[in-house]
Amino acid sequence: MVVTQVSPIAGNFGNSQCDCNQKDKQVRHKSLIGILGGMGPAATVDFMSKIIHATPAAIDQDHIPLIVHDVPQIPDRSSAIENGRDDPFLPMLSGVRFLDAAGVEFIAIPCNTAHYWHDRLDRGCRATILHIFQAVLHELLAMPNRPRSIAIMATRGTISADVYATELLKAVDRVVVPDEKTQRLIDHSITSVKGGTMVPAREAAGAAARLVVQQGAECLLLACTELPVAFSGLEVGTTVLDATDALARACVKASMGEYQTAMAG
Repeated sequence: MVVTQVSPIAGNFGNSQCDCNQKDKQVRHKSLIGILGGMGPAATVDFMSKIIHATPAAIDQDHIPLIVHDVPQIPDRSSAIENGRDDPFLPMLSGVRFLDAAGVEFIAIPCNTAHYWHDRLDRGCRATILHIFQAVLHELLAMPNRPRSIAIMATRGTISADVYATELLKAVDRVVVPDEKTQRLIDHSITSVKGGTMVPAREAAGAAARLVVQQGAECLLLACTELPVAFSGLEVGTTVLDATDALARACVKASMGEYQTAMAG
């Protein structure tokens, strides 16, 4: 488990004068964010990096406070959905309650497939669990040149659970669901990232992207948190919407008290 938390700064030291009260105020006005990570570890690190880059910060104290529960032993979410099992739920709930007890105000889960259990997890804690789909839809609706069609690049569990497709039709005319050949490439890219073999991950990601573009996708939705890692540095010739990035920006807004306004707007 990785714990990253900013502690308040208070008081003066000796007779010296300092701006400690100002620093304390800077830290305290930001809500503590919990991350239910480990699904998988590389995706969690990528997510944390995106939170840092999405934060308007000039000094350390400008960044948002995080507590990260990084436990990779949570059972596979995609295979559980496909086989009608519920075994990821209780380990995820345990992590959520750990973060809840630590005092976080919001929780983010950098795993698209895990959002199949979002509502049940949210009911099981005091904190608000941000929804990755709401973050994606907000960014899609805000695009100045919104695509007419979007391809969902995700695990089989996310596809079969319809975490995205139905709602995306509120923003686009057509949702492209990968055929079996393309899905096998996406699966291979995801498992390669999890296994730390980046060359085959990028090759499979690029091949899958070309196929969905040929099927008419004007935008690629990277709806598995391993896929942005695989797509890093790839030129795919079309717009890419990164769900991890969208959730990271939602975390920053939530911590800074801007989340409800942003999601409503």
